[in-house]
Amino acid sequence: MAGQNILLFGATGQIGSFILTAILSARTQFGRVAIFTSPRTAETKAAYLEKLKEQNVEVIIGDVEDENAIKAAYDGIDTVISALGRNALAQQIPLIRLAASSSVKWFLPSEYGTDIAYGPASAHEKPHQQKLKVRAVLEKEISRADLDYSYVVTGPFAEMYLHFTPGMEEAGGWDVKARKAVLLGETGKERVSLTTMKDVGTLVVATLLHSTPESRNRPLCVNSFTTSPAEIQAEFERQTTGKPWDDVSCTSVERLRELETAAWEAGNPAATVFTLRRIWTEGGTLYNQRANGLIGEPKMMSLGEVVANEIKRVSSL
Repeated sequence: MAGQNILLFGATGQIGSFILTAILSARTQFGRVAIFTSPRTAETKAAYLEKLKEQNVEVIIGDVEDENAIKAAYDGIDTVISALGRNALAQQIPLIRLAASSSVKWFLPSEYGTDIAYGPASAHEKPHQQKLKVRAVLEKEISRADLDYSYVVTGPFAEMYLHFTPGMEEAGGWDVKARKAVLLGETGKERVSLTTMKDVGTLVVATLLHSTPESRNRPLCVNSFTTSPAEIQAEFERQTTGKPWDDVSCTSVERLRELETAAWEAGNPAATVFTLRRIWTEGGTLYNQRANGLIGEPKMMSLGEVVANEIKRVSSL
């Protein structure tokens, strides 16, 4: 479906910026490319937005909760991509309802991350609740005659999976300078599928350019690669010292559950970190077949590239 007129929400955010970069790398494949941004962002990122305009990006400034502003933004748009962050997921519901009564025919909600419908237990996971509400509106309330959807489900972001969360080292991560690692799982050999943030953009664009009945109105569970904490550790060792690091430990699923329960009971906002990492370690990112093939099997980054980038990032600090 070449020539779409695209509107992107959350374009200047952490993952939205990667999606926009990927769209611009394929700019000639699309018609209009517009972003919707807040007045505050228009002030704080004015120079960046001017550069986008030079790349033939329409910058629409408004309040995402202003119904009239959204209706005006949707005029002539047929494809909407949302990259709104976790704290703004519920704002997608009115955006979807307005899209269904406009020229918009395809909506890609913010699903980049953990699969919220992996299995029966998924419906009860606390971090999934807002996304589940969004899916319910798309699947049960909105007619397919009015609006199609696709969920680009990427699993964890590879770059973030590598990082320790401050004060939560047992949640796993790698510290290149200290040569320290905490692997998730009983042995660290448990498989996990990861997607780089750059590849999230690549996969969204591939979804746009390979629109078929098979890729619409369903989750597209995609990833960059499948690995294990032990394999990541081996790659870090290969690219750094060439020998085993001294400080390497494991956090079991049982221990993750204990930490998760304590964090939720204490009202710790970082409890989500333990929940998601427990889900990933239990296998909640693994599939018999990933959906990359449904969208043209775009070239993905490798584990070696991700580790090299992390080493380079740390060395520049």
